[in-house]
Amino acid sequence: MQIKTKTMGLVEISEKQLIKIPSGIFGFEDYTEYALIDCRIKPFIWLQSLDESALAFLMIDPFIINSDFEVDIDDKELGRIGIKDPSDVLVMAIVTVPNDGSHVTANLRGPVIINKKTHEGMQAILNDPKWTTKFDIVSALAGKED
Repeated sequence: MQIKTKTMGLVEISEKQLIKIPSGIFGFEDYTEYALIDCRIKPFIWLQSLDESALAFLMIDPFIINSDFEVDIDDKELGRIGIKDPSDVLVMAIVTVPNDGSHVTANLRGPVIINKKTHEGMQAILNDPKWTTKFDIVSALAGKED
């Protein structure tokens, strides 16, 4: 199927790229149908809304930018999207690229959790204060190169 995207025009996607987020993303609760689309710049990926072509979230695997990252979510919460086994979980962090040239950041406080088997997702809010909504990606990646 073809979908219209925010950044790449029309893109062909397969059924396995479709993601349903029944509760939506915080602030965008009315938008529940998405597709995961590879970004031209690795290691990023797009979470493209199927409901609104102008709505897309740039995402990154948080474990790439912070090897100490931990997701502590109640099993009951994970059960809402049918997760029964840790191997079914895909965790992604929403990235912010400011227009003013300031730091590119990832939201580690509110990761997106996707069930790889059912293709259902949710956004979790982590209570641990060590995770921030503004984790500096560039500094983290530069530190890994040293």
